[in-house]
Amino acid sequence: MHTVVRRHFTRSWGRCESRIRMPESLARLVLAGALAMGLGACDSSDGSTSDQVAEGKQTFRYETFGDETKWTDVLRLHEAISTVDPATALSVGLKVDSEALPPAVVTGIQNGSISLTDPATTLALLKLDAVVGVKGTVTVVNGKDTLTRVGITCALCHSTVDDSFAPGVGKRLDGYPNRDLDVGTIVALSPALDDATRAVFKSWGKGRYDPRFNLDGQNGPQVIPPAYGLQDVHSVTATGDGTEVQYWNRYVAVTQMGGHGSFSEPRTGVSVTNGSDDLVSSKLPGLQAYQLSIPAPAPPAGSFDAAAATRGKQVFDATCATCHSGPQFTDANTRLHPVSDSMGEPEASGVPSYASRSATKMYRTAPLKGVWQHPPYFHNGSAATLEDVVSTYNDRRSLGLTSDQRTDLVEYLKSL
Repeated sequence: MHTVVRRHFTRSWGRCESRIRMPESLARLVLAGALAMGLGACDSSDGSTSDQVAEGKQTFRYETFGDETKWTDVLRLHEAISTVDPATALSVGLKVDSEALPPAVVTGIQNGSISLTDPATTLALLKLDAVVGVKGTVTVVNGKDTLTRVGITCALCHSTVDDSFAPGVGKRLDGYPNRDLDVGTIVALSPALDDATRAVFKSWGKGRYDPRFNLDGQNGPQVIPPAYGLQDVHSVTATGDGTEVQYWNRYVAVTQMGGHGSFSEPRTGVSVTNGSDDLVSSKLPGLQAYQLSIPAPAPPAGSFDAAAATRGKQVFDATCATCHSGPQFTDANTRLHPVSDSMGEPEASGVPSYASRSATKMYRTAPLKGVWQHPPYFHNGSAATLEDVVSTYNDRRSLGLTSDQRTDLVEYLKSL
């Protein structure tokens, strides 16, 4: 990474109810259904109240922590988004919440009277809070509707949809990592970045993000992790830097999203303060409560061979359960592991060790509940499938598993 790229990006990264005039027919449709939108509360199993969980759900889905300062004032992404139509947005992994769409809008999209190649439709979707993880403010400027501010929320990376309406459009699935999302390509649209920095972002690819690049200037993107199944797991990140979700939520909200507040970590020398106010701290308890309330998803019916999975459990218990132990299939609450234990190391040629950039310099054992849902695997996505995971362990640990045993073990992992 060239020094000039690091300096430019670090400067840009760290400095960090609308009305829409749209085609009349579309405006009527949006107005007709806008008041019908609402959010439900959910319960938590960690002792949090349902009100706190509901508050956290709102935060997870819609709170920017004031990060418009970064995405609008510094990176000027609102300028690029103003020209993007929904079809293009879907192609880079942005998702649309179908439950936020009034019935008339749904009908209009289905019959083609509402265009998915018109940027005006993007503005309408932002008005409805239907673009998962993106918040936009549209005002009339010189007689023309203009996207004047844009920010992001936790849901951008850690939610997807079930595609029940169309690819990329459906009901929200909070906590699911959006492995379709090309964060780097989206950020690279910023007119405030130089070509070298854009090239770094574009190198990441879908479902990958480097949450330390803006701080250490090293380029080593990681797969976007799940935000479900975290109840009773203390080390919630690949390197186990913090002992609860609030630690990483603060890190991301301040140092990555650009939210107003502070984060300090003496072990890595990171100390970031954005703004003169704190819009993060008061939201962290509820946000954590909501995330801990999200269970890992059960495997779809018919997605694995039950008989093979039963045999595979015996293989798992004999070869994997020492580290992937307990009800969450991880020993992360009692220990972290040296880099030599990681199947994701060494990294690809030219990529720095991710652990070496962390506070612990070590890795946790990944929980396995819902592992069927989020390929690719290992912290850097170096294993494309569960078959690749099992083969890697078999080869590097000299497990001596037969082909049938490897197949059975994969079916068991699919069942978790």
